Amino acid sequence: MEFIKKLFSPITATLGFIQNHFKAMIFLLIVFLIFAPSSDTELKPNNLEEISLFGPIIEVSEVLQQIENATSNEKVKGVLFTVDSPGGAVAPSIELAYAIKRLKEKKPVIVYANGTLASGSYYASIWANEIIVNPGAMVGSIGVILQGADISGLMSKIGVQTQSIQAGKYKKVGTPDRAWTPDEVNELNKVIQGTYDMFTQDVAHARKLDIRKRDIFANAHIFTAAQAKEVGLIDSLGVSHDAKLKLIQLSGVTEPVWNKEDKFDKIIKKLSATTAVALHTYFPALVLK
Repeated sequence: MEFIKKLFSPITATLGFIQNHFKAMIFLLIVFLIFAPSSDTELKPNNLEEISLFGPIIEVSEVLQQIENATSNEKVKGVLFTVDSPGGAVAPSIELAYAIKRLKEKKPVIVYANGTLASGSYYASIWANEIIVNPGAMVGSIGVILQGADISGLMSKIGVQTQSIQAGKYKKVGTPDRAWTPDEVNELNKVIQGTYDMFTQDVAHARKLDIRKRDIFANAHIFTAAQAKEVGLIDSLGVSHDAKLKLIQLSGVTEPVWNKEDKFDKIIKKLSATTAVALHTYFPALVLK
């Protein structure tokens, strides 16, 4: 009898382990089924990359890192830059524009706008091989704005006054505790006009447009996708499927494998964009808009 028990002990031990840890094993199986690749394709490294830009352009280090990674990754043969953004701060928009320009020197880049391609987000997109826009999207708003609240009336009502010591005539330019003086407005206009000239010159250069006709394609005009195509701001109208097909064609890949963006990360990005809008609503900032 003892001999039989010893003979079958490995089997009984295995059955006992399964019985004692059945729930844990089921849990691990579910986790595996959720996160395991659904096909052999997902086991292959992606050869096409989709990078998304959503919401106001304020802090772009993560998107810049994605662009730089795609630029240096020899396995990636082309990049789809998907945009839905109203624009944002000047410097980050220029950072994105020139990162896309460097990327294009190594591999094809298609911009696809599925909502809004305006101001800073348009600036970020100008150096792509092609710009494809959803027929229902809005394009343009090539202009610059500096805005801030005048809260002097509110401060007067609640009995609050500010005090400061500064050197330099224009050191208090843009402060919200009073109306801006005519001299300060002129000083700010100098900055606004210089930035606008830079913006429109880069657009004209990248898109091969006549800078002398910038009042037609710029001047903060807002266009439908079809109107934007007429003035030369975009290349064609289409949907995501068309943009992906175009990139596959330009990149020359025969078996396209796309990267998969984490859904949780995507939600966090959209929440961050909403928070950024709230934080920058009433504070002076030079914005491409």
